[in-house]
Amino acid sequence: MARASALRRVGLLILAANLALAVAKGGVWYLTGSLAVGSEAVNSLADAVYSVVVVAGLYLTTQPPDFEHPHGHERIEPFVSLFVAVGVLGAGCLVLYQSVTTLLSGDIQVARGPAAVAVLLVAAVVKFGLYRYCLAVAETHRSPALTATAVDNRNDILTAGAALVGVVGAGFGFPVLEPLAASVVAVGILVTGVDIVRDNVNYLVGAAPPEALRAEILRRALAHPDVQGAHDVVAHYVGPEIDVSLHIEVEGEKTLYEAHAIETAVVDSIRALPEVDDVFVHVDPKELGEWKEDTEVDRLIRPRRGR
Repeated sequence: MARASALRRVGLLILAANLALAVAKGGVWYLTGSLAVGSEAVNSLADAVYSVVVVAGLYLTTQPPDFEHPHGHERIEPFVSLFVAVGVLGAGCLVLYQSVTTLLSGDIQVARGPAAVAVLLVAAVVKFGLYRYCLAVAETHRSPALTATAVDNRNDILTAGAALVGVVGAGFGFPVLEPLAASVVAVGILVTGVDIVRDNVNYLVGAAPPEALRAEILRRALAHPDVQGAHDVVAHYVGPEIDVSLHIEVEGEKTLYEAHAIETAVVDSIRALPEVDDVFVHVDPKELGEWKEDTEVDRLIRPRRGR
């Protein structure tokens, strides 16, 4: 339950922070007419909307396994992340449309007073704190939804900085910087959405994990003194977790009890990796000659085949 409570707590914190920022930015935009602040208000409002989905999604993903979902509900998380991406991309398109139409029309309102500067500075500080916190929890609990949220908060720091440049520049007599800064904000939002989609598609299509992790899986299998080689090694994402299957070769004279003990030891060793969920090991008697060349195994690690 530590993971469940941690993810839910972060989700509620993000929702509260984004709501507060959306209200603050919206109020300043209403008072000053700053397009850059207005675009940031739209961004924070979009963040608040997807935060509701993140909270609901994290609640579902942290439910315990049941009869219909024996492996738990973690595979919902990539879908939550993609919903975040859709919201982010939509907000980016809206802000870009507003800034471009303002530039083309030439009807630019300049923000007055320190309120716009203050709210953007506060937003940048808050977003930096959320970014560090979300990233730490995401790495600890391997949560793609929180990783996506952390990336969004990181980019919000940059977009708030761009908006701040626009507000300050407009105050010094360069009003065109306002819609230009809003355009930069929009591009930052769109880049965030694309990054989130790219990072989560692998979870949904069953892509292979990073090469370093695949090599570590092989090293653990071949570290057992009775394992002479490995082939047909497959590791792929199932949601945010990894399933592994492989064949290992052992001496054919081993008893069934001994072969079972070897298999169990290899499974336990690989399953000890925090990213791995399930491990399936098939034991081949070495003398039957079922071993086959596996270029992927040869590329990742030089196996001890005992040949």
